[in-house]
Amino acid sequence: MTGTTVWGPPPTAPPHTPGAGEAKLPFPRGVWRGRPEDPRWARPALLGLLAATLLLYLYNLSASGYANSFYSAAVQAGSASWKAFFFGSLDAGNAITVDKPPAALWPMALSVRVFGLHSWAILAPEVLMGVATVAVVHAAVRRRFSPAAGLIAGAVLALTPVAALMFRFDNPDALLALLMSVACYLVVRAVEDGRTKWLVWAGVAIGFAFLAKTLQAFLILPALAIVYAVCAPVPLRKRCGQLAAATLALVVSGGWWVAVVELWPASSRPYIGGSQNNSFLELTFGYNGLGRLNGEETGSVGGGGGRGGTGMWGETGWDRMFDSEVGGQISWLLPAALILLAAGLVATRRLRRTSVTRASFLVWGGSLLTTMVVFSYMAGIFHQYYTVALAPYLAAVVGMGAGLLWERRRESWASVTLAASVVAAAAWGYVLLNRTPDYLPWLKWLVLIGGLAAALGLVFAGRLPRQPALGAAAVGLVAALAGPTAYTLSTVQEGHTGSIVTAGPAGASVMGGRGGGPGGGGMRGGFGGGMPGGQNGRPGQQNQQGQQNQQGNGFPGGGFPGGGMPGQNGQQGWQGQQGLPGQQNGTGNGFPGGGRMGEGGGAGGLLKGASVTSEAKKLLEKDAGSYTWVAASVGSQNAASYQLATGDPVMAIGGFNGTDPSPTPAQFKKYVEDGRIHYFIAGGGMGGGGNGGTASQISSWVQSTFKKVTVGSATFYDLTRKAGD
Repeated sequence: MTGTTVWGPPPTAPPHTPGAGEAKLPFPRGVWRGRPEDPRWARPALLGLLAATLLLYLYNLSASGYANSFYSAAVQAGSASWKAFFFGSLDAGNAITVDKPPAALWPMALSVRVFGLHSWAILAPEVLMGVATVAVVHAAVRRRFSPAAGLIAGAVLALTPVAALMFRFDNPDALLALLMSVACYLVVRAVEDGRTKWLVWAGVAIGFAFLAKTLQAFLILPALAIVYAVCAPVPLRKRCGQLAAATLALVVSGGWWVAVVELWPASSRPYIGGSQNNSFLELTFGYNGLGRLNGEETGSVGGGGGRGGTGMWGETGWDRMFDSEVGGQISWLLPAALILLAAGLVATRRLRRTSVTRASFLVWGGSLLTTMVVFSYMAGIFHQYYTVALAPYLAAVVGMGAGLLWERRRESWASVTLAASVVAAAAWGYVLLNRTPDYLPWLKWLVLIGGLAAALGLVFAGRLPRQPALGAAAVGLVAALAGPTAYTLSTVQEGHTGSIVTAGPAGASVMGGRGGGPGGGGMRGGFGGGMPGGQNGRPGQQNQQGQQNQQGNGFPGGGFPGGGMPGQNGQQGWQGQQGLPGQQNGTGNGFPGGGRMGEGGGAGGLLKGASVTSEAKKLLEKDAGSYTWVAASVGSQNAASYQLATGDPVMAIGGFNGTDPSPTPAQFKKYVEDGRIHYFIAGGGMGGGGNGGTASQISSWVQSTFKKVTVGSATFYDLTRKAGD
């Protein structure tokens, strides 16, 4: 810092290491005052930002209940069994794991062990991860640019709608975003002084991120490695050695758990959910790896839209991050960020190789671009909430670019570029707000007019007195953040449950095409609105089996074997070609056991769990201590709902989709003969790919062998009593 401005040094100034050789203020004054070289407002403003983020993310937190019951059930299991904790088992009986490694479950499971099983105990750790991520991004930007630039970056991250969604949800993405932010911060620290320890710790962070969400943690590795290899202020030979040490740290921190699981006898550990061969390596490189890119996930629920096509998970292409499915989640400041990134690289192009300012843009900007490209073209399973991974990178780029251009605002190109970024943010904010025309219809005009007015002032910011220039900058910042702030506030005001959730008001995320498909409803909190085409789809569309999907809600070509997809609000169910004997759902012969893929009901569904009645809970809890599993059900969401309701283990046959070959029919029959399972719950899951699948065979055997018990809308089979008894 030069001491002449609160915004930080120009990019040509020599780097300053905050706190080096300087006396530290005593506690607690040092906490409130911060670094002596900072303006007096800097630390209070940071603490205010973190406190506001904490309160915002905690607000109405319990409205989401158990959020994604799939992961909440695993958290409950981990709080009851250390073996389930270690492996990430869905149930304390350790029948099968979730389809991810367990690191993201560990903080939540520890919280539940301490505070008991309830919504806050599960979700509060995610909130703390969100606040920590804001702090890390602020620290990274503030360190090389200025306190104000750091505050902008932190505020942009905190107010990104998808961040507000996922830092209040129990999916692995919160921990992943935090660890990726830490890795970027540490790599920039390593570029500052060439010390090996920072690079090694970055490798450790990425290794643990792998244990949160497997190969997604490696998306930014090329950018980080190349930047350090080129920019570090040490000889090339040492750089190579340091990168090798960081790689070793990554392998150790991410590989120790994998090695234990692969070496552990399969007969004494849970089945690896999501795999077809009970192998975590297969899961990593198949279903959770290359399958996500090419759409060929064995055991998955459907393919993607490769090469610009439309599939179950939407269209791929360069503009995917801006379309009606994703745009309102993440892209509010994305056009501005791309402008600011380009400006930052142009402004630093003549600096020395070891410039930390340029390296900062390359690290955060490279991570942003790499992740964007992969998300835009991945043809496999893709959910809108994945884009939370972009939020820290985007926020850092915006903060750095705004700080750099403001410092150079007396140069015409810098002031014009800064104004252009504000215009881009305001114009794109207008477009996104216009996609939900009934939601705060006046706001889009405020954003557009305010942004244009601020841009006009910023063009002349270098010639204006300081206060008017700051006023124009403030108006531009408010205009840029108004749209995402409104969507964020809408997000925290309602609960989100199920496997597929989106941020913002109703209609903010519409599956099925650029610019919003016909119908406009989209999916919220699960498969509720239908896709493609929102609520109504294409009337009269035929599936591959020749059946017509009611209300036109089907996938193109019918999608899954046996017919369409869930109808509006989960009421239509599936139109299967053939169900199992004696069981039908409301529209046809659907999944084994008659399950429907819907929002609730006794049978539950593929992407959202069942509504468990008090009578059903009482039934399962009777003599629960006498069984390893009080019940078994096809599909993890259905099983998870009953497990969370009773607190007792429920076996998920076939894992998440009901398509994993676990347990085998022979294994299941042995469990029943040994008296380890009390009930079979009808419905749920995909059913093992038709009548020949493992889950289908088990369902058929159960229905033909054991006594049926109906409790309200739910159907059970008592595995201790034969049919006719």
